[in-house]
Amino acid sequence: MVVKVYIASSSGSVAIKKNQQDVVGFLEANRINFQEIDITMLEKERLWMYNNIPKHRQPEKGRPVPPQIFNEDRYCGDYEDFFHSKENNTVFAFLGLKSKPSIKDSES
Repeated sequence: MVVKVYIASSSGSVAIKKNQQDVVGFLEANRINFQEIDITMLEKERLWMYNNIPKHRQPEKGRPVPPQIFNEDRYCGDYEDFFHSKENNTVFAFLGLKSKPSIKDSES
């Protein structure tokens, strides 16, 4: 299973950039394998992201903003969901992962 983080590299929003860095930094620090997908460069991926966020999670106006997090095709949530899972120490469950990878696993 691959965690996918949909980001916007050319966002003019400081908050979006900070949120993206927070998610990516956490995944890197915890040695969680992930794929970073830049929706500003890949139209097909942007449309896939928009179409695979559940309707009840879509904003009333406009489009969902990055970062958006998936595990393969399963929607995990947005930055707010990630933040709450981090605060509650439930990030691995949020990401659909069994547990934190061991150092031995990440070295192979």
